[in-house]
Amino acid sequence: MTPEEIAKLPYRPCVGVMLANQDGHVFVGQRIDNPGPAWQMPQGGVDPGEAPREAALRELWEETGVTADKVEIVAETEGWVPYDLPHDLVPKLWKGRFRGQEQKWFLMRFQGSDGDVNIATDHPEFSQWQWLAPDQLVDNIVPFKRDVYRAVLAELGGKI
Repeated sequence: MTPEEIAKLPYRPCVGVMLANQDGHVFVGQRIDNPGPAWQMPQGGVDPGEAPREAALRELWEETGVTADKVEIVAETEGWVPYDLPHDLVPKLWKGRFRGQEQKWFLMRFQGSDGDVNIATDHPEFSQWQWLAPDQLVDNIVPFKRDVYRAVLAELGGKI
């Protein structure tokens, strides 16, 4: 696909979850489909007719096994935060229908224990997980998502 063709594509509606534990650290998982370092917070698409808040709780459960009764939703981004995929990834993801994602982020306080986290889900996305200090998030994320993480931290980080 040419850069001009990619620029005409829409963004995929998506949600993200900044899950913070009692120590103020944030959950990140290593993507199972990436051989190199590719840590990220839980995120995923919004299904047709689904409210972003519902999608965030669903994605959290699907990717981490953490159920809605183990979290408190503290805040959400005021608007949607977009990012563009690297051009070489556009044709490979989502059948080439999207240029990237536009995300609504939710800060959730984790009220469970580490034993409540289970990344061995029906469709696993992560090979391992850890809690990171907020100031370590950006450096551990794939480069094309770093601006999103900076924006999310700027808006929600003070409420962790």
